[in-house]
Amino acid sequence: MLTISSLEQLNALEILALNGKHERETSPLTITDYQDMVSGAFYARGIAPADAFLIAFDEKAQYDSPNFLWFRERYPSFAYIDRVITAEAARGKGYARTLYEDLFATARKAGKPAITCEVNIDPPNPGSDAFHARMGFVEVGNAILKNGKMVRYMAKRLS
Repeated sequence: MLTISSLEQLNALEILALNGKHERETSPLTITDYQDMVSGAFYARGIAPADAFLIAFDEKAQYDSPNFLWFRERYPSFAYIDRVITAEAARGKGYARTLYEDLFATARKAGKPAITCEVNIDPPNPGSDAFHARMGFVEVGNAILKNGKMVRYMAKRLS
């Protein structure tokens, strides 16, 4: 059985190191950015020691990500997955699925009707595409960001 912990209980430097290995897919984080994200998040949990983590914001967050803002303009209530990363050695063990299912349960309890996220089109991320399809997400839009990344906006309705 996997133990999910609040990110405040996990080693921030280990989480930042894991994020650093996946900056191309997500984005860089300083310790200050990370602390601000965790303190303002609707959901910020991981699997120790730093095997996987997920940070999500709801529509009330003070967050200026263009992807988050895209959803806030279109959805009155939601939880937006800003980043989810699983360490390479931990892949295939169900860690991301466990975090997503925990987020779904947390969002349902809070009355959130949808979970949203974006997946890179360019650079491509076929593993993420397949995972999100298995988890019940559907495409609801797309965009080309200022940094040139192309993204697919995805949503999962909670019932």
